Amino acid sequence: MDKQQDFVLRTIEERGVKFVRLWFTDVVGTLKSVAIAPAEAEGAFSEGIGFDGSAIEGLTRVQESDLLAHPDPTTFQMLPWRGDVDPTARMFCDLRTPDGEPAAADPRNVLKRALSKAADAGFTFYTHPEIEFYLFKPGTRGEVPVPVDSAGYFDNVPGGTAHDFRRRAVRMLEDLGISVEYSHHEGGPGQNEIDLRYADGLTMADNIMTFRTVVKEVAIEQGVHATFMPKPLADEPGSGMHTHVSLFEGDTNAFYDASAPHQLSVTGRRFIAGLLHHADEMSLVLNQFVNSYKRLWGGDEAPNHITWGHSNRSALVRVPLYKPGKGQSARIEHRGIDAAANPYLAYALMLSAGLKGIEEEYELPDEAEDNVWALSDAERRALGYRSLPRSLDNAIHRMEESELVAETLGEQVFQYVLANKRREFEQYRAQVTSVELKTTLDII
Repeated sequence: MDKQQDFVLRTIEERGVKFVRLWFTDVVGTLKSVAIAPAEAEGAFSEGIGFDGSAIEGLTRVQESDLLAHPDPTTFQMLPWRGDVDPTARMFCDLRTPDGEPAAADPRNVLKRALSKAADAGFTFYTHPEIEFYLFKPGTRGEVPVPVDSAGYFDNVPGGTAHDFRRRAVRMLEDLGISVEYSHHEGGPGQNEIDLRYADGLTMADNIMTFRTVVKEVAIEQGVHATFMPKPLADEPGSGMHTHVSLFEGDTNAFYDASAPHQLSVTGRRFIAGLLHHADEMSLVLNQFVNSYKRLWGGDEAPNHITWGHSNRSALVRVPLYKPGKGQSARIEHRGIDAAANPYLAYALMLSAGLKGIEEEYELPDEAEDNVWALSDAERRALGYRSLPRSLDNAIHRMEESELVAETLGEQVFQYVLANKRREFEQYRAQVTSVELKTTLDII
């Protein structure tokens, strides 16, 4: 038994832990959990906890259903919302087959493979997400949701629901060892944003899954409903998960070059070129629901054309301003990922696309200096700006032909994502909406 496992077992005993939750995600990004008694923790470390993988979205086929969840002791944390009555801890798990091999369809393993490839090239991948979500009053499923307030961007609402909510959520995150940089009201009524401090890619993906759980738990506690749905209100902004990324070589930021334009190194330029080159192929994972494309094409300042720019918020990828000469802060921001993405798969693809750009020495196109949203379609075409997929169906077709996505996700995850999204789009296409009834029923 290693030192970290021994620390976990001692902490379980000293803190009087009553339950240990083992967490993992399915391919869609839904958090799964199984609770074990403290006495079972040592056995879970050595042998794993068995379960039927075929019952979980996309994990295994029926003929290979047995999987084992092996807890990662470095992710051990007490869950603050359980209080002192039934002290409860959690650990994220790696999924393995009975013969000890990593499960092909484990999203955490997909990201670990991509990170390993980056490490072989001498890079460490860091991310910093800005996560948006809405708070609504309790309501009936299927009804138009009602926001908890009518505040706007950066509005201060003393004593308001969102203000109290963010304070409680940030405290809980800090108790879980997740550092928060900023929290504020966003542009939509009831919309909020909480930004997590930089961490390596795997830790951050785990943190995002924990973050979503914290937000949901605080919402239940305060009698409201929280959602990461990309576009819950037709006439209000959608919820994105803009992610700042950087590569480090040891202690050196590989994106920084003091003598280059925007202080962006050749490595950084090629990484951006990779993100742009493969942007349409990755869209199905970064924006995985029918509703995601209403955010991208809803006219509320979500990027929908494949461009980059320096501090240009209309671009898909931008190079943010940072303190001049502060090389450690050099980074790029991908603005196309929404708040409902599976972070393990999304970050694996973003990293793989950037690394491909570095390996193949992709040329970065000219930056977008104008407001991309304000241009006409003809002007965008003349400038060579390609568009992101306009619907889930378009995204499916673009991903089907992608060697990069297939290689990064692995064949089993790749085929499951496509099959799952084809099914979702067919269900969506079969619906008769209220808009159709209002505009067509009485005139035909």
